[in-house]
Amino acid sequence: MMDWLNLGLAALILGLGIWVVLAREAFSAVVGFISYGLLLTLVWVQLSGVDVALTEAAIGGGLTGALLIGAASRLKRTENAVSAEQPGTALKWLAAGLSAAVTVVLAVCVLALPEPAPTRAAEVAANIDSTGVGNPITAVLLAFRAMDTLLEAVVLVFALIGVWSLTPDRFWAGRPGNRQTADPNGILAYIASTLPPIGIVVGLYIFWIGADYPGGKFQGATILAAMWLLVIMAGLVDTPTISRVPLRMALVLGPLVFIGIGFLGVVSAGAFLAYPIDYAKPLILTIEFALMPTLTLILGLLLLGAPQRAVES
Repeated sequence: MMDWLNLGLAALILGLGIWVVLAREAFSAVVGFISYGLLLTLVWVQLSGVDVALTEAAIGGGLTGALLIGAASRLKRTENAVSAEQPGTALKWLAAGLSAAVTVVLAVCVLALPEPAPTRAAEVAANIDSTGVGNPITAVLLAFRAMDTLLEAVVLVFALIGVWSLTPDRFWAGRPGNRQTADPNGILAYIASTLPPIGIVVGLYIFWIGADYPGGKFQGATILAAMWLLVIMAGLVDTPTISRVPLRMALVLGPLVFIGIGFLGVVSAGAFLAYPIDYAKPLILTIEFALMPTLTLILGLLLLGAPQRAVES
């Protein structure tokens, strides 16, 4: 029975992938992409990758989907003109040939993998006690390959700077997005008043248990960012001005703490981002505590986009 369910899930994912590529309307393609991400979440659950499933649901299907919906709405005015353009026969065959070639190369690479597949799982299991954390994903991300995680955090900061760089000169240092308003007695205001306390508890819980169980800072920060955006959408609070010094300090706090602890490892353990065994878990938790507000703000501000209003608005 489970095999049939897995085959059905694989067929749905393949069909949605084809739909996203062939859909002529941007909004339809985005809906297919979000559904595709949610089905991938089920795949990761089936593969016992709960941490990856949470990330896929929060980032892949959630935040990325919301960004694409915003992009599709902005492209609506030019979509009809673009849809009227038809690629030539030669271009269609070229695209089909390249797609087939990529598929063949990927299939050959997968089939050529050695048996059993190479893995570092045994080494992680043998050394996880030295990190003090019980979740092997957290141990890998913040100990065994902490440099990658640091660079991911830095890349997010630069991504936000890239979005802010699109700000018109007259709105620089202003507020992202338009001031949102909603009926104070409407359903949106009601949800924005009742759901955030629950969402904050859930987000903090997922963050806190990430050291020993599936969860962590990225998943928790996504939930907190969603609660913040919900309150903004209901008009209960306004978006922040990007010129505020406390905001900018919070945006760089996580990476700076991460880098600082990395240099501390040079002194105390002889290598950048190496942790003294007796202090490994406290240092990992310190990094996660520092990254949490940074990630929450960055994810929310990326979705809000570049400033569109002056400070006085």
